Amino acid sequence: MKSMDIPVHDIAPLLEVQDYSFYWFILLIVIVLVGVLSLGKQMNIRKRPIVENKRRMKYEALARIDMNDAKAAAYAISEQGLFFIHDSDETRSVYERLFERLERYKYAPVVEAMDEETLELYRLFLQKISI
Repeated sequence: MKSMDIPVHDIAPLLEVQDYSFYWFILLIVIVLVGVLSLGKQMNIRKRPIVENKRRMKYEALARIDMNDAKAAAYAISEQGLFFIHDSDETRSVYERLFERLERYKYAPVVEAMDEETLELYRLFLQKISI
């Protein structure tokens, strides 16, 4: 019987192989997260000017109201001013005072020109709106 203690010279000993798959997985997750966040931010940036333009357009329409026709102006200010009352409490209070002043111009068949106090409240409301 032959002895099994003979050393084998052709086979190399086992080597430890470095496994980087966990690090590649973490890198993949980070890249995907950065991609998703940047895409979300880019989409938000694209939407934002539309909102600002809409707000600016509504402000310009409010500022361009013809004050010569007091009845039409009262209705237009009341309707378009509602868009801006959520800006601040101060803007809301000015709008409410202006709305009360405009009531007498809305429901009468024939109205006189707007008084200076109402026009001053209208100008103050325009100043309080932040664009």
